[in-house]
Amino acid sequence: MRLSDPAGDLADRIAERLDRRLKTNHPAPLAVGFSGGGDSLALLLASDAWARARGRELLVLTVDHGLQAASADWTRTCAEVAAGLGRPFAALPWVGRKPERGVPAAARAARHRLLAEAARAAGARVILLGHTADDVAESLAMRAAGSTTPAPREWTSSPLWPQGRDLFLLRPMLGLGRGEIRAWLGALGRAWIDDPANDNLAYARARARAGLAGQTVPAPDAWEAARETTALASQVRAEPWGGLALDRAALREAPPAAARAVVGAACLCAAGTSRPPRTDRLARLVEAARGTPPAAATLAGARIEAEGETVRFMREPGELARSGVGAEALAPGHAMVWDGRFELLADAPGLVVRSLSGLIARLDERQRRALAEVPASARGALPVILGEAEGPACPLLGPVPGLRLRALAGDRLAAASGMIDREP
Repeated sequence: MRLSDPAGDLADRIAERLDRRLKTNHPAPLAVGFSGGGDSLALLLASDAWARARGRELLVLTVDHGLQAASADWTRTCAEVAAGLGRPFAALPWVGRKPERGVPAAARAARHRLLAEAARAAGARVILLGHTADDVAESLAMRAAGSTTPAPREWTSSPLWPQGRDLFLLRPMLGLGRGEIRAWLGALGRAWIDDPANDNLAYARARARAGLAGQTVPAPDAWEAARETTALASQVRAEPWGGLALDRAALREAPPAAARAVVGAACLCAAGTSRPPRTDRLARLVEAARGTPPAAATLAGARIEAEGETVRFMREPGELARSGVGAEALAPGHAMVWDGRFELLADAPGLVVRSLSGLIARLDERQRRALAEVPASARGALPVILGEAEGPACPLLGPVPGLRLRALAGDRLAAASGMIDREP
């Protein structure tokens, strides 16, 4: 597949995208996903040159899915390439039983999980991935054929939650085509791995690739694609009790597609969940929220209440109870995420977190007064801390000694909707 504008040196064009999104002389390393294929090899070589020129460390990560007989050999080849560049390398095997159906989707989820865990352990905030304009075209063709495969974007938050919190994905080669990438590698005398699965017509992506062969694809403009969604999301307010709020007037003025995107994301972020809501139910919710009568609904684990001129998104206590999230002990010095909504860090042993449901009457008088400011529907799903000798205390209603809490809904929405567009 060819791009309409092949002019310019490939490494310089990748460096330009890296400069737009990344910091120079930053102490955090960058992580790069490297499969050994042509696209990821070009990304590794170009990002290695960029990092050396700008004082950045680079960590090479290879996911071994174990789906091909040669996968172990491919991983060793990747390790050799990384060693040749003098870069640290980590092999990330996908272990456990593989599904009989939906292998590409399961492999993609495993890949994101393994990359996120390795990047977080290394202190990286950005993972570089080698998707190209061809990948965008193939994803769009797959979606037209009924697939739910998302089209890759240049800059996004990690789709994995909560392990991927505060991590971002950067795809600096979406303006490049596979053909010119391989021509560049050939000119450098570099060889790459060809995965036979890419030509296996049993997979939807291989069929899409075969159908698009030889077509010219315009380079996507990832900066403009989500502008309206970002503008609406920037008007969402993070509430002190951990939920989200948005003025109904802003929803009415926003384009319908942006309204659906932001409302859907707000449901996931306020509920701490990851499974997107059904399209038909989301459309009905947006229609009700854009109106004027009071409305209430449960969607994607969230409780949504539209009253007056405000829409509030919160965790549905009943959905929390059904999710199986119970009491969890906090290990001192180790941040943990409870119910996908709150990051907790205990300084001392003996603390346990659970939902407030059933314990409201045991709060002290000061916390009960503060609780009156929280919407009634949200109260039972708030976190409460139990200590060895102390009574229950909700860290959203007042400080709890030896505990630090961070509500994640607002930060997650900012990352997912494009409000954060550069390396933090």
